[in-house]
Amino acid sequence: MPEAEYVWLPREDVLRFEEISRLVDVFLSLGVDKVRLTGGEPLLRRDVPALVRLLAAKPGIADLAMTTNGVLLAPAADALKEAGLSRMTVSLDTLVPEVFAKLTRFDQHGLVLDGIGAAARAFGGLKIDTVVMRGVNETELAALIDFGRAHQAEVRFIEYMDVGGATRWRPDAVVSRDEMLDRIARTLGPWEPIVDDSSAPARRYRLGDGTVFGIIASTTAPFCADCDRSRLTADGVFYLCLYATRGLDLRAPLRAGASDADLRDLIANEWRARVDRGAEARRSLPDRTPFIPVRALKQDAHLEMHTKGG
Repeated sequence: MPEAEYVWLPREDVLRFEEISRLVDVFLSLGVDKVRLTGGEPLLRRDVPALVRLLAAKPGIADLAMTTNGVLLAPAADALKEAGLSRMTVSLDTLVPEVFAKLTRFDQHGLVLDGIGAAARAFGGLKIDTVVMRGVNETELAALIDFGRAHQAEVRFIEYMDVGGATRWRPDAVVSRDEMLDRIARTLGPWEPIVDDSSAPARRYRLGDGTVFGIIASTTAPFCADCDRSRLTADGVFYLCLYATRGLDLRAPLRAGASDADLRDLIANEWRARVDRGAEARRSLPDRTPFIPVRALKQDAHLEMHTKGG
């Protein structure tokens, strides 16, 4: 919850595990084979290992992953692995406790580090996502790569995006992929690109010692043309883009008794009509003011990243 005045979703609006499971079945029938549990913070949901177990049992899922802020991860890591979770990603923007407290407004840096350690042991490795912001953490890139290496983690640096309620975003706070690569080379030596056919948004690189890291250039080099991802909010709204200001409500027809065929048609028609190129559209603006003002977020919680699933 990045702002104290933001609203929570009403509990009765949140999908039950059985409803999530049914919608996942519908998506699987349409060709989806990768599912990620994210947020907000997925570990705030009570009994998440039970949901993981329910989804992991589906033969159509080739990859079941989770992204978490890590605060509640340490006591949950083993249970998530045992339930069938394939992969774990932890968000960590800094190794400096004081900077962490300034960014998150909570003094829980130690809990996140404990969570990363527990996940590395349970899963045999993990990924770490770091949003790079000028004047905040751009000098920590090498240290974060070293930290990742020590925890069997591949670090992925993400350019600062002006999505949701990033009301303090400004263009000069963005550290570009080219600058990140230059900083890393000057500190850790030369790197070489890794060529693969994955649709994942991260470009990956290998250092001389074999350490791999990735960069998601979501602001300076958007990947809209190749994006094959969509998002389902905790209360059942289907979004095709992080920058989308409207989504398709699937909870209402689901609870009204719609058949699987009806739900498939709704989802397929929405996807076929997809024209979203949000990051590219934002990049082309001559004056990039904050995407969504706080007053609008107070009126519609779906416009914020903690609801849409960033």
